[in-house]
Amino acid sequence: MAHDRCCAKTDQATGRLDGLCVETPVLSFPTLLRRWNQRSDQPYSIIKLFSTLSSRELKNIAPMLHDRSYVEGEVVFDEGEVGQAIYFVLDGTVSLRRTLADGQRVLVSMEKGDSFGALALLLDEPRVIQAVAQTNCRLAVFFRSDLHQLMDTRAPAAFKISLEMARHLAHILRKVAIHPGSVEI
Repeated sequence: MAHDRCCAKTDQATGRLDGLCVETPVLSFPTLLRRWNQRSDQPYSIIKLFSTLSSRELKNIAPMLHDRSYVEGEVVFDEGEVGQAIYFVLDGTVSLRRTLADGQRVLVSMEKGDSFGALALLLDEPRVIQAVAQTNCRLAVFFRSDLHQLMDTRAPAAFKISLEMARHLAHILRKVAIHPGSVEI
């Protein structure tokens, strides 16, 4: 096809590369948005706390999530630090530990999709556990100030996150009630 004829088409985007005419279909914005929402590789879609968010809501809060990488053995946060954020495991494993009278004890290992430190979004108090990277890992961090901003700007998404967080905390309370001597999360 001659370059003049292919460039004249209104439904095609064209370009020239070393004398070759390249035709690419032009997609409308709704089509592009629909295809993006159908992608399964959105990195934050694995986060259980965000399971009730739509793809659009998830994309809106993605800029508020801060990616952090930790090497095996690195402390994510220490027991006694004032919590400012919740953490989501994107890759790797994090162990949650607590110092007991007889020494440190691993409470639980958090894996891809899990979250820890949820109380930091609600309370301005010292953490009661230590989080340590059990393997090299990548975490997403969501700060209390970001949740407050979300409540001001995108209340429905903030409500969904808050409700899922309440369910998560209720699940932990139920576990502790059923097994009173257990400190496992």
